[in-house]
Amino acid sequence: MPTSLAPANPDAIAALYHKVNWRLLPLLFIGYVFAYLDRINVGFAKLHMQSDLGLSDAAYGAGAGIFFIGYVLFELPSTLMLPRVGARKTFSRILVLWGITSACMLFVRDVPTFYAMRFLLGVFEAGFAPGMIYYLSRWYGPNRMARAIAIVFIAGPMGGILGGPLSAWLITTFAGVGGLAGWQWMFLIEGLPCVFLGVLMYCVLSDRPADAPWLSAAEKRLLDAELGTASAQGHSFRAVLRDPKVYVLASAYFCIIFSIYAMSFWLPAIIQALGVHDTRQLGWYAAIPYVGAALGMYWIGRRSDRLGERRLHCAIPAASGAILLILYPWMGGNLLACMTLLTLSISLMFMAYTVLWAMPSEHIKGDAAAGGIALINTIGLSGGFWGPAMIGWAKTATGSLNTGVVAVGCVFLCAAFVIITTKAQARTRPTGEYSAG
Repeated sequence: MPTSLAPANPDAIAALYHKVNWRLLPLLFIGYVFAYLDRINVGFAKLHMQSDLGLSDAAYGAGAGIFFIGYVLFELPSTLMLPRVGARKTFSRILVLWGITSACMLFVRDVPTFYAMRFLLGVFEAGFAPGMIYYLSRWYGPNRMARAIAIVFIAGPMGGILGGPLSAWLITTFAGVGGLAGWQWMFLIEGLPCVFLGVLMYCVLSDRPADAPWLSAAEKRLLDAELGTASAQGHSFRAVLRDPKVYVLASAYFCIIFSIYAMSFWLPAIIQALGVHDTRQLGWYAAIPYVGAALGMYWIGRRSDRLGERRLHCAIPAASGAILLILYPWMGGNLLACMTLLTLSISLMFMAYTVLWAMPSEHIKGDAAAGGIALINTIGLSGGFWGPAMIGWAKTATGSLNTGVVAVGCVFLCAAFVIITTKAQARTRPTGEYSAG
């Protein structure tokens, strides 16, 4: 790498971001894979632990969602501290504590301890997702932000792709080993790697470009020039609290998260209701929608950046996915038709999710972006409690999952209406393409 870089040289910018991408994105990606996996693996544990612990569908739905109550309560404090403490220490603390807590799910013996451990898991993971978005905004300008978010947050679907077959395999293979149930081994084996990842992030990540020993002085100047326009003017967190658009984005995010986690936590049960009862086969079926989600996220992120448009790239997938879910009962329980519909609708959920998260960093500047992103995430993530709980209540009341799926579609449709009412941002054209490497 040369020691001096021409600020206007697209090749130099592309080479710089190739280096930044490989240094930051793989580690953040792996961390978020485990974050998503440790959130949703309870959906596979349900298939066996429900009878072991005597959980009703309503109790399971509430317990799965109670993770988000702990998360929401500690989200703002964790994220507001990030600019002062630094991303390296914050991410390390989060990963180590949530890894230990996730592994300790093996000690759950009844409904109260199930609720308590899920609550603590949310407390310790609080701040990770908004912290990553804020962290990326310190390295990527608006013309690259959606793609960077898409690459990292594809880890969510990837957690589903890997988590389904892996969780099913662990539950069936380790059942009875050492006197533990298969679901206990699943929590232990999928939780402990997060502790190692936390230590690795502390050693590898740099809090900001100026602190990166792996960048030359010329590369730091070029990166500052790339980010200069985006960070020229900052907002105070008090101004963020008074900004109506923050609450509009938070409302849309609530509806999207309500839908994503309702479907994620109940997907194994929904597929089981279609007649797939073998645990390993069910794990492979559950991975299919997340393959579509990963492809859709990457495509929509690149397209949104290329066209410099966010609003329609978020609202159209949300409306389309909502309509598909509302049509779910009319599939008549046909496995192929239902799996196709579930794959498309879940893919569209994650596409809307990706583009929505490119919007706050364009609207809120400076260190207040951490607080603004956290505020949006805090309000929105409460949907992660209500979504799974709502399906549980509907299943207990009606004996069918179809009512809950239709309700999820209606809430997801609200996200499209909220986003479409936002004022369109001025279009920004990228100064140069970059490769994810």
